[in-house]
Parts: sequence; C-alpha cells; structure tokens
Amino acid sequence: MFRRPAPGRLLRPHLRDVRPLLWLAAGLVLAGAGWIAATGLMARSELSAVQVDLKTLRGSLMSPPGATSAAGRKPGGRELAEWAARSAAQRAGRAHRLTTGPAWYLAAQLPLVGGPLRTVRGTTDALDRLAGRALPAVVRSVDHLSTDTGGGHIDLAGLRRAGPDLEHAATEVTAARAEVDGLPRQTWSSTVDRVRGRLAGTLGTMAPAMENAAAGARLLPPMLGEDGMRRYLLVFQNPAEARGTGGMPGAYAVLTADGGRLALPEFGRDTDMATARPGIDLGADFAAMYAHYDAVNTWANSNMSPHFPYAARIWSAAWARKSGERVDGVLSLGPGSLAGLLAAVGPARTADGVLVTARNVVDLTERTNYAMYRDSVRRKAFLLDVARTAAGRLLAAAGDPRQRPVLLRSLYEVLSSGDMTAWSAHAPEERELAARPVGGSVPQGPRPYAGLVLNNAAGTKLDYYLDRSLEWSSDRCTAAGREVTVKAVLSNRAPSAGLPPYVTDRLDKPAYKTHEGDNRLLLSYFGTTGARLTEATVDGRRVLVSPGTERGHPVYTLDVEVPVGGRRTVTLHLLEPVSDQPPTVLRQRLSRPMRVTVRPGAGCPVDGA
Repeated sequence: MFRRPAPGRLLRPHLRDVRPLLWLAAGLVLAGAGWIAATGLMARSELSAVQVDLKTLRGSLMSPPGATSAAGRKPGGRELAEWAARSAAQRAGRAHRLTTGPAWYLAAQLPLVGGPLRTVRGTTDALDRLAGRALPAVVRSVDHLSTDTGGGHIDLAGLRRAGPDLEHAATEVTAARAEVDGLPRQTWSSTVDRVRGRLAGTLGTMAPAMENAAAGARLLPPMLGEDGMRRYLLVFQNPAEARGTGGMPGAYAVLTADGGRLALPEFGRDTDMATARPGIDLGADFAAMYAHYDAVNTWANSNMSPHFPYAARIWSAAWARKSGERVDGVLSLGPGSLAGLLAAVGPARTADGVLVTARNVVDLTERTNYAMYRDSVRRKAFLLDVARTAAGRLLAAAGDPRQRPVLLRSLYEVLSSGDMTAWSAHAPEERELAARPVGGSVPQGPRPYAGLVLNNAAGTKLDYYLDRSLEWSSDRCTAAGREVTVKAVLSNRAPSAGLPPYVTDRLDKPAYKTHEGDNRLLLSYFGTTGARLTEATVDGRRVLVSPGTERGHPVYTLDVEVPVGGRRTVTLHLLEPVSDQPPTVLRQRLSRPMRVTVRPGAGCPVDGA
C-alpha cells in the first residue's frame, strides 16, 4: 500500500535545489552593495573636484581678459574659465554615470533604505545638468561681453548675442533646482541630507540670478540707447538719514546712453530740486499715507514709501518741472552700491585729492564728511565731487574692454541684490524691472509678507549708527487665521558726545527733553494682505498705532524715540490669512544690514493640501 511521505521529506529536496539560487541572490546583493559603495566613493571624489573647479571658474570669470594664474601653470582669464568649465562638466558627468545603472536604480526603489540613494542619484544628475549644460553657456555669454568694441562704449550687439546663452543657462538651472527640490529631504543619512540642502540653497540663489541675467540681456540694449539716445535721472541716496527706499535723496546727475556710449553731462545738489513741485497724483492710498509729509512736493520726503516706482515718478516729474526735459527712467544708488562697483574697477581721486575707494566710500559719505566740513555748502559740494568722481570712474571702466566684463558682473550683483534700483518710463521695460529686485517694488498679492520700514523723523544724520533686527514667528493656527508675532529691535549705537552738530541737531523740536545723540524714527510695518493687528507694544507697554494701506498691504506706523546708547523693542501681534509659507521679507537698504530671523513654525494647512 502506497504511503504518503511526510511534508518535510518532500520539501527538503526542493530546499536543496533552491539553496544555490539563494546563495546567488545573496552574492548579487552583496556585489551590488559593494558596487554602490565603491562607485559612491568615486562619485564623492569627483564631486569634490567639481567644487574646486567651480571655485576656479568663479575666480577666473572675475579676472580681466588676458590674466594668467599666479603659478603660471594654467591659463588665466577666459582660458582658465573654459578649462575649469570643461573639467567641471567632465567630472560631474562621471559622477552622474557612476550613480546610474541597475544596482543604483534598484537600490533607490527600496523602502526605507532607498531614500539617500535617490537623493544621491538626483543630486549628481542636477550637477551634471548644471556643469554640463548651464556653465558652458555662461562662459560663452561672458565671451560675448568681453568683446573690444574699439569705441569706448558697451557692446550692445554682444549683449544681444549673450542673450540666448543666458536664457539657456537660466532654463537649465531652473530645471536643476526643481529636480533637487523634489528629492527626499529627510533620510536616514544626515550627510546626504546636508549635501542636498547645500545644493538646494545654491540653486535657490542661482536660478533667480540667471533669470535676472537673461532679463538684463533683453533689457539693457534698448535701455542703453540701441534705438536712439536715452536720458536718465540718477539720484544718490544718503542712508545716514533713513527713508523708505534707503536714504534721503541727495545729489543727482543726468545720465545719457546712446548706442552703448554713456555720459554724465550734468550734476546737481538736492537744494536745486527743492523748489520743483511736481504735484502728481499717486492714488488715494499714497495720499492717505504720506500727504501729511507733503511727500509728492517735498524732495527730502519724496521717497518715504519703500515702493521705489513712487519715488521715481516723483523725481521724474520734479526734473521735468525744473528743466523742461523728460527722462526715460530713473536710477538710484547709495554708498553701499558705489562700494560694490568701485571694488570691481578700483579707486578714484577727487579734485581735492581725496581717494575714494570701495572701503571708505560709505564712511566718507555717511560719517566723515560731517566732521570734515562744518559749512553745509562746502559739505554738499564735497559730496557732489565724490559722486562725480566715483561715477566718472565707473564710466571709464564701462568704456575699457579690459574692465568691462568685471564691471558688468559687479553691476549685475548690485542690481540683483536691490542695492541699486531702476525705473523705466517705458511700460514694457518697467513691467520686467518691477518683477525683479532691481525694480524696488513692494509686491502685491496674497503671499505672506513682512516689511519693516524706517523713516527718520528728527532730521538727524544718526541712522549711520542704527542697528536693526526683525524676528517673525508663526505661533499657532486658529479659526480666525494664523497667529503671527513680529519683534523689531532698534539700537542707537551713536556716541554720546563728539559728533558734529549737523549730525545730532534735531529739526522736530520735541516737547519732551532729549539728549545729544537721541534719535526719533517712524516705524512702519507692512503686513500680509488681509492681516489685522491685535496688539502693539513698545518695550512691553501697549501703544496705539496709525493704520494705513499701501499696495494692498496693511501698514501699521508708530513714532519711536530711540535714546543714544539705548534700544527699543517693538512687538506686534497679528492674525494673518491661513498659509503654510514663510513671508517674503522687505530689506530696507540702510547703513547697517538688518538681522532677520524667520520662525514659520508648523504652519497652517491650506484648503486642498
């Protein structure tokens, strides 16, 4: 009689048959892991070399044409840039190839384990795109900008030729940024997470920078007189006395551009514009905010709003009233932007023999001049001479093919940072400018926003010594919206004695007792559209504020006396519309940079999220 064997006896032969397959599978897993480890180390080595190449590339692009390396072993200038770009592209390509293939792909799909591998694959792919596609286009665009026109003017045709390469580079960098932003952010490998975070930060800065560069290649040819002469009003701001767009408007100049050839045929003092009363209408909200200060008709108060196009329109109309001439646009810069540009082209010397450099121009125009000249007329003449000398040095560099590429890159950095602002009377150009930092616009729309704006209310020149910090934090979400706390700290670092009377004398003549060096500021906070204030305090004491609206943003203004050597802490509690985003922060360009801390908290869930 047939007897059925026990189940274990049936399975043992099959297990013996499968065992080689299991050993093979285990071997393949170990081999794959070894391959991933080995190629990962090689890829890391290649990426480290890419970082060195990128550093070399940046340095070579900043050097004048024809430069050689210090060691003399490698070419300098454009040749070194091309060599570094090729090397970076080759190394990034090898790193990308090392992290592709079946082993990397399959391992990256594994749950829990695959997160860092997906990040590594995506990172090397993004760097391959950046180094292999974007950077060569950037180097080619620099070559176009380095052309010697032989006529002492900016090569507008070269700018046009650079445009397609810059557009291509902007597209590739934006794509790389999107890829890195889509990678896992928190994996079991903190090292990989940090690398992804650093690359995301770099691309987050680079992408808008490349977009701005491409826009510059589109805008600069017509703005520099490609189709006929353009005329601009150039206004120098002095942040020693704070205004919404930076500092009080001081000296001015007329800048002409004709076929890329720049000239400064006229300079003037702020007092020359004091009687020009343009009387233009900037809308009901502007009138409600600034009519008390007669901002439209008073040159010194014309830029109390942080929205630069308002000031530009006032200045343009004032110049037309004074001279009978209309301008094609308005440019504005302060000592900080002059310092950045002089760092690229070198120092200049005034008619009196004063050397104006990148290192001393801020101090010279915001502090030292008040001690040098007690007479206001002589002091203003000196500041005008500084402006004329610095501007002349920049124009000379613009006409020098050896310095032009460095100047253009420095100018681009100043413009893209918002240190120098521009407004065009031509609507299509202004739409592009207003969408970028160079336009100095306060944006409209529902996106979270935080703007701390200061205007000097005492007529002193003490804001050179002002320290500012802004802390924005989201506390919790309620049915009424997102609770937000804003803390602004103002510190008056002015010395208590020894400053010239012109710096410390107050024009506001307050009814209360003050001391030498005390300062008074109008603090305005621009909040998110739809936000409302629930409480305001100064040093913990509740205060009343003056509400207003500008470009859709609620604005809360209060008068703050800041004693010499002292500080004031202004705290605002607001309810904002529901959002899971941190705010866009307005950074008013004063003598000392503002310290900003943003703590978005957990955020509020939005509908559909």
